[in-house]
Formats: sequence, C-alpha cells, structure tokens
Amino acid sequence: MGSERAQSPDGSFRMPAEFEPHAATWMAWPTRREIWGDLFREVKGDYAALARTVARLEPVRMVANPPDAAEAQELCGPTVSIVELPIDDSWTRDSGPIFLTAAGGVRLAATFRFTAWGHKYSGFEHDAALAGAIADRLGVSRITSQLALEGGAILVDGQGTLITTESCLLNPNRNPGLSKGEIDRELTRMLGVTKIIWLPGDPTETETDGHIDGIAALARPGQLLLESVADRSDPRHEILRENRRALELATDACGRRFELIPIEEVDASRAVGPRYCRSYVNFYIVNGAVIAPAYGLDSDERVAATLRTAFPQRSVVLQPIGSIAVGGGGFHCITQQEPQ
Repeated sequence: MGSERAQSPDGSFRMPAEFEPHAATWMAWPTRREIWGDLFREVKGDYAALARTVARLEPVRMVANPPDAAEAQELCGPTVSIVELPIDDSWTRDSGPIFLTAAGGVRLAATFRFTAWGHKYSGFEHDAALAGAIADRLGVSRITSQLALEGGAILVDGQGTLITTESCLLNPNRNPGLSKGEIDRELTRMLGVTKIIWLPGDPTETETDGHIDGIAALARPGQLLLESVADRSDPRHEILRENRRALELATDACGRRFELIPIEEVDASRAVGPRYCRSYVNFYIVNGAVIAPAYGLDSDERVAATLRTAFPQRSVVLQPIGSIAVGGGGFHCITQQEPQ
C-alpha cells in the first residue's frame, strides 16, 4: 500500500474514540459555492453558529482560505480560532487528519488519499493536502497511506474495533483493485485496530456512497445508535434493516455483542434538494455534551430523549441544522476531533 509510518516509543498507537476527551475540534469554512448556490451566505452563518456552540465546550480551530479569514473571524466571533490554509471544500471529517495517540503521550496524524468522494467534484488538490498541512501546523508526525479513505467512512471504539461499509470502501471509485482483505490490513496498520466490522452500507446514497456516519454512531464501546426508518415504502427502510442484521451478528474486538439503540431518521418528505442530509445519527460528541441536529420537527425532541438515554453523563444540545443539510452532510461531517 506504500504507507510511511512514524513510530511511537514502543511502536504502538491507537485511534481514540470520538467520545474520549478532546483537545480541540477542527472545522473548515464553506468554500465550494456550487454546492450551496443561493444559500452560500446563509450556510456560512450556520457553520459559524455551530462553531460558537462547540467553542463553549472546547477549543475550535476553523480552517479558512486566506482571503476568507477575516469574514470567518467576524461571523464566528472571538471564541473561535481561524487557521489560514488553502482549502477547496468544508467537510473536515473527510479531508482532515485522523488523529492517533501513542504510548508516552505521543500524538500522530494518519493521512489517507483524499479523492473528493470518488472524484465527484473537480478541484480538490488543497483538500487532498489538508490533513498533512494540519499535522505540520501542529508539529505532529504523520503516518501516510495511499488508501482512499474519508473520516466519515469509519467508526472506532478506541478499544480495537472499527466499523465501515462495503458500499463506500469497496466502491470501484475509491480503491479499484483492492480486496476487502487488503483494505482490512491497511486499516489495521494505519489505525491500530484489531477487528474490522463490515456493514452493507447504502449503495443508493450518491454523495458519500454510504458513509457509516449516516447510518450509526458509537455512544460507548459495545453500544451503537443505529438509524432506522419506520415507513416501509421508504427505500432506506430495508437498507437500514440490512445494516442492523449485520450488526446483530457481529461482536467487537473485545468479544461483546452490540447493544443497538434505534434513532429515527428525518422523514423523506422533508428533504430539500437531492443531497439533503436527513440523518439524526450524524451528531457530534464534544467534551461534556452531544450536539444534535434540530430540523424544526416534532422528532427533534424524541431524538433528544434517545440521546439523553444513550449519553447520561453528557448534556444534549439541539442545534438548528439550517442549510448545512442541503449540502449533503450534517454536524459530524463538518467536524473532526483532535484527541486530548
């Protein structure tokens, strides 16, 4: 696979789970106008509002193209730090580094090949270099791989388990010619995991080809929130049932069966445009809280109650999703945690 590895003192490292303590959150300022159209100004305000909410709980580092830095600072306010770096798009979960920790307090950054979700968008050379640029800015060593991977395609529990989807990583537009076994070995080498669970994913989802963060989220090791659709006429109903069946048969790296908590999906009739993200499971975990998307529907409060049950030690913050969902993603897609 042609990866280069930086070593920790004892040669071991791991990818901490999102629910472990954060040093900061990374985001990126909206840049690709073609996605947002007439909503471009509005979505900047929505990004800024989320950044301010996160900044009440942990530091936020907002990457912005140098010509956009002043605007980003003005809208985000003084609690958000602006980092000037060239970018093409604003989905930091996918283009940013995946942070690792090693023995002795060493931090590393895993950087994969970014291809704009299988070459769906042109002009992504800055985003392809972003993970390395952030690592260099922080002064952390890199572990690099030629595997095409976006951060939203994986979930980890911090105890050796990684969950991903066949519809994304086995898609010919990502890693043509690589077998599941070869991808398994590279993920194991790069991220320090010991067991990989493959779900079917969602081959009908055209923006990410079925990222796992639009299907499931880990609340803690062994406990998963799993998106579900009650309407049997909705194509997602059977797709999500198939993913649930796969998880019911799986055990994690510690041999545990998963506790599966259903979390509803926004009704398809509410979607605005072909990319619209109607995923409640695409929330973001921060220090002391869970920030969940609010769509202005009755289902918002039902989902908040589910999250309070799953995260009894955290507050649940309902944040309006606004125009962010129109671009094809949610709060999880536009954030990337830097572990403590």
